Amino acid sequence: MKVLKSLSILFLGTLVVACSTNPFTGKQTLALVPNSQILPMAFQQYQEFLTEHKVVTNTANARMVKNVGQKIAAAAERYLNANGYAGYLSDYRWEYNLIDSPEVNAWCMPGGKIVVYTGILPITKDEAGLAAVMGHEVAHALANHGQQRMSAGQLQQLGAVAGNIALANNPENAQIFNTAYGLGSNLGVMLPFSRSHETEADHIGLILMAIAGYEPSVAAELWQRMQAQEQGTPPEFLSTHPSSSTRIQNIQAWVPEAKAEARKFGVTSFKR
Repeated sequence: MKVLKSLSILFLGTLVVACSTNPFTGKQTLALVPNSQILPMAFQQYQEFLTEHKVVTNTANARMVKNVGQKIAAAAERYLNANGYAGYLSDYRWEYNLIDSPEVNAWCMPGGKIVVYTGILPITKDEAGLAAVMGHEVAHALANHGQQRMSAGQLQQLGAVAGNIALANNPENAQIFNTAYGLGSNLGVMLPFSRSHETEADHIGLILMAIAGYEPSVAAELWQRMQAQEQGTPPEFLSTHPSSSTRIQNIQAWVPEAKAEARKFGVTSFKR
């Protein structure tokens, strides 16, 4: 019991001190692993990824990826500077690469390391569609979602350790606990946690693409095309992502807000 009590004190103390502020929502978020550790690892992994995959260079699509990425990064910096977060991106090392792969995907590592796969370009269709995807992925990095997921995973492991210590003298109950805890923490905490990140990235990404000068309603059209590609997707409560229908409805509701934010920066026309 003394060990369990010590773990509980450590757990609560960690939650108090290991937090950071989301610059887009103002909310306190988990930060058990500092960016000073995460960013160097991300940069190294990104370079390793590039050496293991075919990077497309000197094509119109490769240039479009870099151009859109630079505009989204500039929009992020303008927004953060204007909202009291000057220097927030000082440790970022922006990089934008197109990878030759049929995979329908794109991602942004912590620190601004971006990859777009050629397989997603037929769905994005044009520059504005690509801006919707890249704005979303950059938003994950800016909101430190990777850091939060790593932190939540550590807390999930700590909870499992504490439970097993408490039930050390009762193996049968310990087995029941592990089964219930694993299922409950995933369905009740980790998956909704991931879905909330996706929704937050949709919202932030919409604002970024609008400030960058792109028509935000294009993001809803993008997800309509994504939805048409879906086959056998799991129910929303079993997924790390919201359903496409949910995303489309949210984005359509947020378009006026995104345009209003863009107008604060003098952006009055939006490219489709």
